[in-house]
Amino acid sequence: MNAPPAPQAPSMPIRHPRRSAREVFAALRRPKVGLMLALGFSSGLPFMLIGNTLGFWLAEDGITIAAIGFLSWAGLPYLFKFVWGAAVDRLRPPLIGGLGRRRSWMVVSQVTVAMGLLGMAATDPRTHLAWLALFAVIAGLGAATQDTVIDAWRIESAEDADELGLLTASYSLGFRAALMATEALILLVAKAIGWPISYALYGGAMVVGLAAALAAREPDRADAVMDAKSAGARSHPARAAIDAVVGPIVVFFRTHGWGLAVLMLGMITLYHLSDYMRGPMSNPFYVALGIDKVTLAAVRASVGLAGTLAGIAAGGMASLRLGNMRTLVLGAVLQPIGIGAFALLARHGGDFTLISIGPASLTAFQAIMTVDGFAIGFSGVALVSYMSTLTSLGYTATQYALLTSALAWTGKILKGFSGVVVEGLHHGRGLVEAYGLFYLFAAAIGLPAILLCVILALRRPSAAQPG
Repeated sequence: MNAPPAPQAPSMPIRHPRRSAREVFAALRRPKVGLMLALGFSSGLPFMLIGNTLGFWLAEDGITIAAIGFLSWAGLPYLFKFVWGAAVDRLRPPLIGGLGRRRSWMVVSQVTVAMGLLGMAATDPRTHLAWLALFAVIAGLGAATQDTVIDAWRIESAEDADELGLLTASYSLGFRAALMATEALILLVAKAIGWPISYALYGGAMVVGLAAALAAREPDRADAVMDAKSAGARSHPARAAIDAVVGPIVVFFRTHGWGLAVLMLGMITLYHLSDYMRGPMSNPFYVALGIDKVTLAAVRASVGLAGTLAGIAAGGMASLRLGNMRTLVLGAVLQPIGIGAFALLARHGGDFTLISIGPASLTAFQAIMTVDGFAIGFSGVALVSYMSTLTSLGYTATQYALLTSALAWTGKILKGFSGVVVEGLHHGRGLVEAYGLFYLFAAAIGLPAILLCVILALRRPSAAQPG
C-alpha cells in the first residue's frame, strides 16, 4: 500500500508588513471583495430556509411538532462537509467542468440549492410533506457543498494572509445579511404574499451567488495541483482513494508537525466553546430575567445586529493591520468578556438603565448585547481567517471542512449539558443567580483557548502558518 504523496506547500505565503489605513481602505475596493460578499450571501441564504424558518412555515400550516423536529435533519449535510470536500477536491462536474474545478462546483451547488428551494415552494406541506422533506434535503446537500467549495475558493484565491482576512470578513458580512433576510425579513414577506411565493423568490435570489461564481476567476495554482492529482488517480486508483480519505489528515500533521498540529486542533476545538455552551440557555435566561419577546427581538435586530456587523468589520480590519495571530488572541479575549458580562444582569435581577438623556436611554441589556455581538463577530472572523491559513494546496476543501467539523462537533455535543449545569447550580440558589454563575462558568471555559492562542503566537510557526 503506497503512502500519500508528499505535502504541497500551504496555500498562504508569508505575511507582508503591516498595512497602513490608506492601504486597508484601498483593499476594500478590490473586485474579489465584492464577489466574496455576494458568495457569502449565497452561502447564507439556504441556512435558515431549511432550518428555523421552515419550522415557522410548517407550524403555521398545522404540521405536527414531531414532524417539524424530524425535518430539521435536512441540515445534517452541514456536519459532513469534509465528505463533500473530498469530492470537490478530486472531481470535476460533468458538462461544465471547463469553468474550472471551484467555479463549476459553485454553479452545480447553487443550482441544486435553487432547485431545492423552488421545489419546496411548489409543494404543499399539508398534502405532500414527504416531497417537501425531499426538496429540503436536496437544498441541504447543495448548501453544504456550496459552503465547502466557497471556503476553498476564498482560501485559494487570496494573494496573501492579509487579503484572506479581508475576504473572510466580506464573506461573513454577506452571510450575516442573508441570515437577516431569511430569519426576519422573510416573515414580513410571507405575511404579505404567503410562504410558497416567498420561498420561490428566495430560491430565485440564488442568482446572486451564481453571477458571482461566473464572474470569479479560477484559482489556477490550486487547480494545477488538483489536476495533477486527478491524472495520478487514473493511473493508481487505489492510491488515489487512500489519498482522498487519509491524505488530508496525514498532510496536515506532516506539514505542521505533530506537536504543533495537536496544539492547533486543541485551540480550534476550544475557541468557540464558551459561545456554544451558553447558547441553549440564552433564551431561558432572558425569560427568567423578565425580558419579553418584543424587547428581545427589537434589541437583537438593532444594537445586537449593529454590534455583530461592527465586530465582523473590525475583525477583518484587525487581520489586515495586526495579523492573524494577534487578531486571534484578541478575539479569544473578547469572547469571555462579552459572555461573562451577562452575569451583571443576573446580579441585578433584571435589566436596568445605564444612561438616560431626556427620552433616550441605554439599558444594560442593550449595551451587553452590543458588546457580545461585537465579540462574537470579531472572534468568528479571527478564527476563520486563522484556520484558512492551515490548509495545503490539493486538500484545501477537505482540510478546511475537517477543521470546521472538529469545531462544530465538540461544541454541539457539549452544549447539550448546559441545562444540567444550570440545574446543578440552582440547588440552594435562586434561578437567576444560578444563571449568573453559569455565564461566568461559560466565560471561564474560554480561558484555556486564550492560553493556547498565546502559546501559538509565541511559537511564531513558519510559513506554514502565516500571521
